[in-house]
Amino acid sequence: MTLTVCVGASGSGKTTFLNDVHKSHKCTYIRQYHNLRPYIAVSAIPNFDPTKLPYWDTYIREKKDKSIIVGGTIAGQFMAGLSGGQRKLLLFELIFQRTANQESLLIVLDEPFAGVTDDFIPFIVKRLNEMRKKHNILLVTNDHVDTLKAMADNTITVSAIDRSKVKINGREGVDRELALLAMSIGDEYKHTTNNEDLAFFRRVEFSKNGGILNVVAFAIFAFGLFLLMFWNSSPGSEALILVAASMVSYFTLNPYFLQLVDWRVYMVEEAEALLHSSKSMNKFLKSILTVLLVIVVTLVQFGCQELTIGTMTSVSWFFGILFETLSSLVALICLGLYSDLPDQAVQIFGAMPFLFMIFFSTTFSPGAGVDGVKALRYLFPRFYLWCMIPLDLGMEGCPDENNMLYLILSSLLVPFLFILWKLVYRMYTNFHTEKAKSNRQTMMKTVEFAELQFDLYGEKVLKRLQHLSTTDLMRLTTRHSESDRSLMTKELENFSYDDDEEEANGADGFNGFLSYLNGPSKKESAVGDV
Repeated sequence: MTLTVCVGASGSGKTTFLNDVHKSHKCTYIRQYHNLRPYIAVSAIPNFDPTKLPYWDTYIREKKDKSIIVGGTIAGQFMAGLSGGQRKLLLFELIFQRTANQESLLIVLDEPFAGVTDDFIPFIVKRLNEMRKKHNILLVTNDHVDTLKAMADNTITVSAIDRSKVKINGREGVDRELALLAMSIGDEYKHTTNNEDLAFFRRVEFSKNGGILNVVAFAIFAFGLFLLMFWNSSPGSEALILVAASMVSYFTLNPYFLQLVDWRVYMVEEAEALLHSSKSMNKFLKSILTVLLVIVVTLVQFGCQELTIGTMTSVSWFFGILFETLSSLVALICLGLYSDLPDQAVQIFGAMPFLFMIFFSTTFSPGAGVDGVKALRYLFPRFYLWCMIPLDLGMEGCPDENNMLYLILSSLLVPFLFILWKLVYRMYTNFHTEKAKSNRQTMMKTVEFAELQFDLYGEKVLKRLQHLSTTDLMRLTTRHSESDRSLMTKELENFSYDDDEEEANGADGFNGFLSYLNGPSKKESAVGDV
């Protein structure tokens, strides 16, 4: 396997180069600074042995090895824990342990030495040498450049003047896009979720900083006040009781739902750093948790209404309140967890169902409103819930039957529109992705690509190149000097192919390889991960 170092002046685009490699290929990408939830205990990280960290003995002696947290800042609150350099080593060791049982991965590291004291440099160098035995590594550095260049198999130099070209080893003026494609050797890390991952999710979410306990505390406070102020309410005030109770439920849950954006951002970066299982699994678990939280708060609301007035006790009332509450908050779940929108945008768009309910459901002023616009009330479950109140409130157009069915269907309008938007957006991005993929495949059918991959990875790339149909293979023959060609011939003669690939190993070595490539290929196969 190979170790490739990307160097260049500050501002030359080294990190941008790594970001583009990450976008173009399946790889494990460790950023210079990963955001981790600072309240996570290091000892709680699943399938990780912190005793391998070079500084862990200190915490064992101080008897802090079970309690020390990752540390850092979240939502403006600083939490003391590991230092910045220690977190850097934690992430690096995490990658080392996670990838130890897999092979042929493409691991991309951005500034692994940044923020790390010189005492720990030998530890990182040792780990890099162990990792390169199994994996292809591409890293960027501004520190200890000479040490890494001496270790490296390849050096990529980027320039702040002309970002369209890079220098690879001694080759000047290499097209940047071609260089990105040449990094395609390597696979993506495959994580399998186990019981430790599920236990980790449970411990973190129900910790004192996970948010659940805050919801419980506020619910006790808010519904306690509700009971005090609405106790012994008279029949006929059901609408007022419903308004007050639903407002208490909404504001009890709202802070937890607003922090879903922060949770998503941190969780995605943790998953990229291989701290825990896949992003999709964690989002699914978080979705289940939020829905369960709504159900629990709805049960509390239903019970408090029963204690204060006692006229809305049927099961249909419970489900009506549940789906009406979900309809007000579901946009925050969809946008907070399953979009890339920033926090402010999620707060604005996520509040729209609640805001529109006030304006268009006609429950705050039954019978009022402009004709035509009032018809929008049928889109809101609050309208159908008010139709269930055993009083004549002047609600217009209440259905004579299937009221509960309409309530449930209207509560699903927002998730339906969100899924529809995601499908349309997916089709749009897939179209452009396929177009970009076609362009990349065209570039990968050139002699320049074949040359570059051979220069970077040597003989192990030949098996991948033999299925490549190139446009002008004879240029490859004339471009190489006799000495280069003889070296390549020697490499090819020592390279073994499978039985169905022996045609590529002609008697003329390198020339036979070229003839094989120039002829019709037996298989249609893309080179590398596109």
